Amino acid sequence: MSLFRDDGIVLRTQKLGEADRIITLLTRGHGRVRAVARGVRRTKSKFGARLEPFSHVDVQFFARGSELIGRGLPLCTQSETIAPYGGGIVSDYARYTAGTAMLETAERFADHEGEPAVQQYLLLVGGLRTLAGGEHAPHLILDAFLLRSLAVNGYAPSFGDCAKCGMAGPNRFFSVASGGVVCADCRVAGSVVPSPQALELLGALLTGDWETADACEARHVREGSGLVSAYLHWHLERGLRSLRYVEKS
Repeated sequence: MSLFRDDGIVLRTQKLGEADRIITLLTRGHGRVRAVARGVRRTKSKFGARLEPFSHVDVQFFARGSELIGRGLPLCTQSETIAPYGGGIVSDYARYTAGTAMLETAERFADHEGEPAVQQYLLLVGGLRTLAGGEHAPHLILDAFLLRSLAVNGYAPSFGDCAKCGMAGPNRFFSVASGGVVCADCRVAGSVVPSPQALELLGALLTGDWETADACEARHVREGSGLVSAYLHWHLERGLRSLRYVEKS
């Protein structure tokens, strides 16, 4: 029997029995973890209030073996709030739907329980902090998070140089299967020709150039979001259920 302590973001919860829940978290040291939290569905449970989606928490786990992830689910025995991001997210529909898509994305990329995914964890913490603070439009924050999640997991798209031959940009054509923009010689069937402004926006979101991103026209934002969604769908092999509810201005 062992105790483990870690900090993480609550991704989702599931009912278990009459008063318990299964809590899924993305943690700093152990990646994705599912644990049982007993009694948290009782009305007066302060413990349960800390374990809601979007919450950044310091958690103690109790496991029956020497490893946190074993044959059975560990117990979540204590939690302390680090940052209640949900308070700044759930009251606004645009932020809530964008945040839900971020949680789903993080869970999909951290698909092996118990394996650290530190970069994905840090991206999620930073993304939720920015979303809760209302610093930028929610759909821009989401697209930036999706692009950076793809990058840290080895699928960084190119928006300038040709993704196949490396020819210096700008290049006109975009192919999700090829890894981003491609030159005329490397163009493949199914390539599209997005506007230069949409490609500039996506490059800005990937690198954190918020001045450029915030100034982009709505029509180019929508075009860029479509490219991000298609690229993400290709690499995850299926789309995100929560993306259909995200508002695009």
